[in-house]
Amino acid sequence: MRRFLFGLAGTIAALPAFAGCAPDVAELRWDGGKARFRVEIADTTEERARGLMFRDSMSSGAGMLFVFETPREVGFWMKNTLIPLDMIFVAPDGRVARVHENAVPQDETLIPGGSGIQYVLEINGGLARRLGIVEGAELRHPAIDQAAALWPCAGE
Repeated sequence: MRRFLFGLAGTIAALPAFAGCAPDVAELRWDGGKARFRVEIADTTEERARGLMFRDSMSSGAGMLFVFETPREVGFWMKNTLIPLDMIFVAPDGRVARVHENAVPQDETLIPGGSGIQYVLEINGGLARRLGIVEGAELRHPAIDQAAALWPCAGE
């Protein structure tokens, strides 16, 4: 039993250093702040098309990270999405290029993210403003090319 507890304690102690680059964790940092979200990954055409549709709620520490194969011009809409969302549009190096706050549930108006976008993080509506997430913030996640990342997984 003692060996098990020692091993468990070692695992827990190791988690914070690794957690920022786990596939289900996305971190953001900016002047004066930092945030961590447990994310689902949408990296196939089907997963990106469905996104967060038909969900009644999402915990405040959760989100969905859309990963595109290459940078592109992106636009999102809220068809069949039941909860308000903030959309954080991110360049290939992890720099936040645009933050769209409080997308309206079920609205089919296109929300442009801009060109050169490779990642989009969706979180609960209003959370970006409450936390202070702004353009220029940096995203850290293992899907980002670590050689080009502004905040690589190995960095703090």
